[in-house]
Amino acid sequence: MARVTIAQVAAAAGVSKASASRALNDHPDVGAATVERVRAAADRLGYVPSASAVRLARGSQRTIGMLVPSLAWPWMLEVLGGIATEAEAQGYALVLQTLLRGDQSLASFVRQVESSAIDGVVAIEPPGGLAELRDLHVRRGFPVVMIDDRVSRPDYPSVATTNERGAYEVAAHLADVGAQRIGVITGPADFTFCAERDRGWRRALAERDLTLREDLVLRTDMSEPEAYQATGELLSRCAGLDTILAVGDMVALGALRMLRDKGVRVPDDVRVAGFDDIPAAALAVPPLTTVRQPMYRMGEAAARLLVDLIGGADPPTGPRIIPTELVIRESSTR
Repeated sequence: MARVTIAQVAAAAGVSKASASRALNDHPDVGAATVERVRAAADRLGYVPSASAVRLARGSQRTIGMLVPSLAWPWMLEVLGGIATEAEAQGYALVLQTLLRGDQSLASFVRQVESSAIDGVVAIEPPGGLAELRDLHVRRGFPVVMIDDRVSRPDYPSVATTNERGAYEVAAHLADVGAQRIGVITGPADFTFCAERDRGWRRALAERDLTLREDLVLRTDMSEPEAYQATGELLSRCAGLDTILAVGDMVALGALRMLRDKGVRVPDDVRVAGFDDIPAAALAVPPLTTVRQPMYRMGEAAARLLVDLIGGADPPTGPRIIPTELVIRESSTR
């Protein structure tokens, strides 16, 4: 289907092409009624501004943004490192915006976008999404690349990893070395990666005639303290528990701490596996079997894709996938 043009929007709204362009780019010399009429026509026709047209209208600052919920996530600095490296190589400065102050942080970011201080953004979006970010991208043509969020909000170009395949591989490994009574410590159901990893675990176990007991699948906020408590709950619910699958390495570290406090030997009594391969995973006692999530490479790929979009490239038809890798260490092998 051919892209709807600004000329078609202008004709539908009964204004000149220049007026339509100014209305869609929030120029102050356009009346509110005209802006409303032009935007209504754009919505009706399905008009999406091209990134190159937006760049020409706004001017380029050669600056990209990174929008993240928090820097506390253990792999966040790897993502940031990949983005920063690629941005610098492409001649772009990087502006970091967290959402620690909620709406205030978001309003600050939107002001920077509206003042033409940022040419595009790589985002790790919080659960529930950000209506403002979608408005900037879909209605105004602002270039956005999402990291690891291709299922719940497919409107954005994205860079993702093989969550389901990675979970399948680690669960298959555990089953192949003797797992029978398996507990799972996962995260919120509305987190896309949690759903993908859950599908991977279940598929691998089902293919090996193993079934997860639903009372042994516990949801947490994925913090180490909650994982610690959840591990105690798993031990009380299943006296013969022999395996714990953790949705992330911080969760697995909480499990290891509880098992150590209870005098449970790893991996002799209970095997443990995580996901992410954060630096602490290799330093755990015993070192943690996990799935390496290529966060640095994902950051590089996201920045490279964003720069292409800022330059006017067409959005990709699907996510750019950077594969995971199973890392087997002593926490799962006897």
